[in-house]
Amino acid sequence: MNRLFAVLILLLMLFSPTFAVAQSTAPYCSTLLSQTFPRLQDETPQNLCQYQGKVILIVNTASYCGFTSQYEGLEKIYSKYRDRGFVVLGFPSNDFGSQEPGSNKEIADFCKNTYDVKFPMFTKSSVSGEKINPLFKMLASKTGITPKWNFYKYLIDRQGNVNSSFNSLTKPTSDSITKSIEKLLQEKSSPQ
Repeated sequence: MNRLFAVLILLLMLFSPTFAVAQSTAPYCSTLLSQTFPRLQDETPQNLCQYQGKVILIVNTASYCGFTSQYEGLEKIYSKYRDRGFVVLGFPSNDFGSQEPGSNKEIADFCKNTYDVKFPMFTKSSVSGEKINPLFKMLASKTGITPKWNFYKYLIDRQGNVNSSFNSLTKPTSDSITKSIEKLLQEKSSPQ
């Protein structure tokens, strides 16, 4: 019995450090991505940590804006780069010109039926002003810039840091955006 007890103690001593190391290598999630938002289609909560390690383009969107056709370009770059670790995250907002007046279901239907949007979209929220959602509040804090209109874009690296931002006039398929995406896709992901 004493011998069995000694073997158990020895095994615990041998494997405890390994177990501790395994626990300490839990997936890293940046502060920026450590947030949860409801998915547009069904309002199921989605933790943004699922996108850690990817290059991310975060965009505030609207269905009735002069820039709404940028959905096509966003879907195009999402389709082109998603297999390499890229994702577009869309956040509908009615903050500018009341150009997103519909319900979440109406927005989801519009995105699917008009532009066949497949990239992740989240429920309507504010991206500026007093009721700014926490993600855009953090983006504004890190860049010093809040969106001035619909289809403002923030590019996030694989570590979950803001790399750059692009105004509404910059098309998703522009050289400035695609070259930045390609450069970030070449970088390896590593926790900070």
